[in-house]
Amino acid sequence: MRMRIKKRKIIGTPERPRLSVYRSLRYIYAQIIDDYSGCTLASASSLKSKQKGGRAVAKQTGLELAQAAVAAGIKQVVFDRGQFAYHGRIAALAEGAREGGLKF
Repeated sequence: MRMRIKKRKIIGTPERPRLSVYRSLRYIYAQIIDDYSGCTLASASSLKSKQKGGRAVAKQTGLELAQAAVAAGIKQVVFDRGQFAYHGRIAALAEGAREGGLKF
């Protein structure tokens, strides 16, 4: 079912890299990728969080990612939710990243 949701390929540029999100049953991972050079510029995950999963942990992960991105000089990104619907923890991570200073 997830593969039916993903319809198009999103590509990040050096000026506007791609914010890629992966959600497992327990954790959520996010990284900012420059697809032209093929390198990860910033990343964050909920692996080290003391709280159990949920929207609050996803929002905190988004804030951590935004802080790392702003420290690396990134202000604008392209949001790539992958095969996951923009709902629940994915939306909370995006909200946290926006509050942290990223624009998308």
